[in-house]
Amino acid sequence: MADSFEEVISQIKDRLDIVDVVSGYVALKKSGANYWGLCPFHNDKKPSMSVSPSKGIYKCFSCGAGGDALSFLVKIQNREYKDVILELAEKFGIELPKKFHSSQETKDQKKEMIKACSKAAKFYNLMLKSADDANKAMTALRARSITDDIIEKFTLGWAPNKYDTLYKELRKEFKDEILEKAGLILKSNSGGWIDRFRNRIIIPIQNESGEYVAFGARAVDEGQNPKYLNSSDSLIYNKSKILFGLNSAQESIKSEDGVIIMEGYFDVISAQAHGVENAVASCGTALTQDHVKLLSRYTKSRRIYLSFDTDSAGINATKKGSAVIKETLSAIGDIKQFDESHISTGVDNKYACEIRVVSQPQGKDPDEFIRTNGGEAFKEYVKNAPLLIDFLLNNTLKEKNNAKTPQQKAELVAQIIEILKDVNNKIIQSEYVKMVSSVINVDESSMLKELAQYEKFGEAAEFFRPNPKLVTNSSQFEIKAQKNLLSVFLTNDSPLTFKQINELLPENIIQDETLIIVKNTIDKFVCTINNVKELTKSLYTEFIEDDNLTRVITDMIELSEAFNGLEPEEFERAVIENVDRLKKVYREKETNALRQKYKSVNDDEIEALKIQMQLRDKIKLRTGDK
Repeated sequence: MADSFEEVISQIKDRLDIVDVVSGYVALKKSGANYWGLCPFHNDKKPSMSVSPSKGIYKCFSCGAGGDALSFLVKIQNREYKDVILELAEKFGIELPKKFHSSQETKDQKKEMIKACSKAAKFYNLMLKSADDANKAMTALRARSITDDIIEKFTLGWAPNKYDTLYKELRKEFKDEILEKAGLILKSNSGGWIDRFRNRIIIPIQNESGEYVAFGARAVDEGQNPKYLNSSDSLIYNKSKILFGLNSAQESIKSEDGVIIMEGYFDVISAQAHGVENAVASCGTALTQDHVKLLSRYTKSRRIYLSFDTDSAGINATKKGSAVIKETLSAIGDIKQFDESHISTGVDNKYACEIRVVSQPQGKDPDEFIRTNGGEAFKEYVKNAPLLIDFLLNNTLKEKNNAKTPQQKAELVAQIIEILKDVNNKIIQSEYVKMVSSVINVDESSMLKELAQYEKFGEAAEFFRPNPKLVTNSSQFEIKAQKNLLSVFLTNDSPLTFKQINELLPENIIQDETLIIVKNTIDKFVCTINNVKELTKSLYTEFIEDDNLTRVITDMIELSEAFNGLEPEEFERAVIENVDRLKKVYREKETNALRQKYKSVNDDEIEALKIQMQLRDKIKLRTGDK
């Protein structure tokens, strides 16, 4: 029996062979010391994923995904890492510590909660057809053109306006504890149990496997608040990880190679009922990174359509949702930033994803539009949906006629630059500038200069925003240099001990926030670990829930090869040279920041003089570097 959960993980890793694990999902071909195959985490056209038996890792040289065998399984199965570990422990016959035997009890509870939710869904559905007060629910549903077939497909129901109708039915089979944990009943002021949902249309929520796990409840009476009452998170339901309608949309998302994200339950119900079967919605919460990762499993091209309301709140939801998508997927490649149909650049890019915005006529949400015009009309809007960047630009350019004064026009340009700054390809960026400048009647070269100035000083200060703020993200060069330094801890045949390596690194030489976490974790482990193999295994275990940190560790293992085979003096010199290069970069960055600060305060002679003296001292230090 293992003494701890960490030991269980360690024993599992000892029994996992990276080639066997990956080949269970990817066709691999041996080339030299490694194996190669198509990466399953992006739309790979040629084998870009390497699997190294000697290092025990996989790494995609296109999207950057990487890790060990266990992290591969967690990522490819898109499951909670604890569930994967418990399954593997059972497979390998590894006995869990006594304190984890309670996990079986939790597993049994989950089964009972799902069973209770399933019974509740069927009971609510029956109440819609038979309860005395169900007429107003049916009237509200018919007003939305919801037929009996749609009611049955989504198991729509009715919670009668009585305190314990559901409880009386389910207590015959389930314990009060199960019903409470499933979010079906609540404690009353008198100490008894009452139904959580009353006098509401019930919309059951199913997980991707089709199991009933939660409910959305829509008010029907005038002044009844809140309009929607949703189940709270539970053992079987996490609103940040479940999408409404995904269980019935999966196959369509795969075949269409695209998914349409909507705002509300009835948007999705109308869409799927009228043939737009690849529509889903978040369950009463904003779009999350877990939602995006979940959808990435079903569309290889990661083509995501945002179809929210067309009012200002809907536009804000589009901006926030797209920001989450970009943040989640930009790490594996570029977001598609131009449409070939109207920009010809001759650039052949591969994309991590493409984000498009379905914008039906003003004032109509997807539900109302589809009910009025039909699914085929909505599909036409999907077919012609602009890329996110085009949608944002068009939305901003609607204000062009209101920008009459030079100040108003400058503000409009600032908003446009805020959009265009994210375009990485300079050819595409310049094409957009050409189009936009002609529309708003601004000199093209002037706009290019403004954009260049933003990009030049963007890391120090965001000049085009009303409230400039300091941005602390390191440049890509700095991050790579810091990774390079940390990689020495993972060098297989290092001639120096962990303690000796640490003595070569100045206290603040690692400044990137993510890499500071890695360095602190290394410091924690090297107090008890004295070999690279165990350190690597421990780091992967520590960061198993964080895809980004797992990727960082894999990068460091790759970088560590540069230090292999060095004599002690050469090894030490290589580390010191890396430290000196980083110090020089930091000083240069500080000098540039001082220069910029000096420019901004030169009206204040005393303050400017102080900064000038600091700047002079920094330049002297730079001269000493040569």
